[in-house]
Amino acid sequence: MQQREPVKFGDAFNFWLKLGLISFGGPAGQISIMHQELVEKRRWISEKRFLHALNYCMVLPGPEAQQLATYIGWLMHRTWGGIVAGVLFLLPSLFLLIGLSWAYMAFGHVTWVAGLFYGIKPAVTAIVLQATHRIGSRALKHPLMWGLALTAFVALAVFNLPFPLIILTAAVIGAIGGRLAPQIFKSTGGHKVSDAAALPALIDDDTPTPAHARFRWTRLAVVVTSGAVLWAVPVTTCGLALGWSHPLTLMSLFFTKAAFLTFGGAYAVLPYVWQGAVTTYGWVTPPQMMDGLALGEATPGPLIMVVTFVGFVGGFQSGMFGANHAVLAGVTPALTVTWFTFLPSFIFILAGGPLVESTHNNLTFTAPLTAITAAVVGVIANLALFFAYHVLWPQGFSGAFDEKAFVIATMAAIALLRFKANVIHVIVACALTGLVIKLFLPVL
Repeated sequence: MQQREPVKFGDAFNFWLKLGLISFGGPAGQISIMHQELVEKRRWISEKRFLHALNYCMVLPGPEAQQLATYIGWLMHRTWGGIVAGVLFLLPSLFLLIGLSWAYMAFGHVTWVAGLFYGIKPAVTAIVLQATHRIGSRALKHPLMWGLALTAFVALAVFNLPFPLIILTAAVIGAIGGRLAPQIFKSTGGHKVSDAAALPALIDDDTPTPAHARFRWTRLAVVVTSGAVLWAVPVTTCGLALGWSHPLTLMSLFFTKAAFLTFGGAYAVLPYVWQGAVTTYGWVTPPQMMDGLALGEATPGPLIMVVTFVGFVGGFQSGMFGANHAVLAGVTPALTVTWFTFLPSFIFILAGGPLVESTHNNLTFTAPLTAITAAVVGVIANLALFFAYHVLWPQGFSGAFDEKAFVIATMAAIALLRFKANVIHVIVACALTGLVIKLFLPVL
């Protein structure tokens, strides 16, 4: 077997930064990019180990794609590798959203951005469709897995059942099925071996767990204690210095709760964020929340980064630091809510990773996760349907069908599925197309 040198930390740093810059398309698109780059092209990790880590991230609250990047970074380069991977996944989006939020508040409109959004949204729909195909083709290798995917799709699309209930049900089915029919649940499915995949992965199916990834009670205690301190110190400081009813303190507590409710991704928690930010606290208005969602969709990184926009706009409008410091009043809450939204994700990975690594050959643990992966295919398919509906019928079925958006989405899907085009190239082309339509062909 061909021996390969370990990935240098600098090479990994460059990749995670690149990923942060091109991670459009929500979790499905982001996971698709990581799978293509890390499993198929670079062979840094095998298909089986990648899906095993992904399954763990799927059952956690928080953005699964960012957590998956953190997990793989930690597995390759210890704690700092995980922190760097997770932070770089967020950083470009954080800077972009703060800049766009400032432009939104300073100028009152983002007309040119609307054109970019118009083209990006159909592209995102195509990216999610591509991810459904890619992940489904690998995970659905048995009629039972197809049945789980279809059931999950119907449960969400027709009955609007809670995502945690779907995941729990799939896990129970997997646990029982692993005992009754272990041959079905042994693997999440292979894939056709390409020339790149013929090479051994650096972290292959049978690669021993590295020393730093082995479970130790002392390490778990250190991670949990560190996380508690990193949460408690800023919350206590805000409460004592500004007051427990100050917007910054309330944001810290509210978005901590939101971080623990993000099962199923951003769309599952957005109603909760909407209720708190718009109805309960009045940090933003309903139109502002919709604009923030559009900004979140059009920038790289997790969609839940919309909380950065909420923090900036809420702080900017509150005048918490005086009329002459509106930008500081926006940036400070934006950074604060981002910190409290994503801190739990890092703790979940660094604390739980060693436990997960000890189970990748244990059918008792992997069988439920295999079933969860199949169910998640149905969840992603439902997300593609959700995007398509809102892109093609922006005013609902009672409104007009958007033919131009349909053409953009169709061409993007053909480019991705038929010609295997680069995701970022498709996004740029669609964004420019949308800009041209909005600026020069608005009435056609």
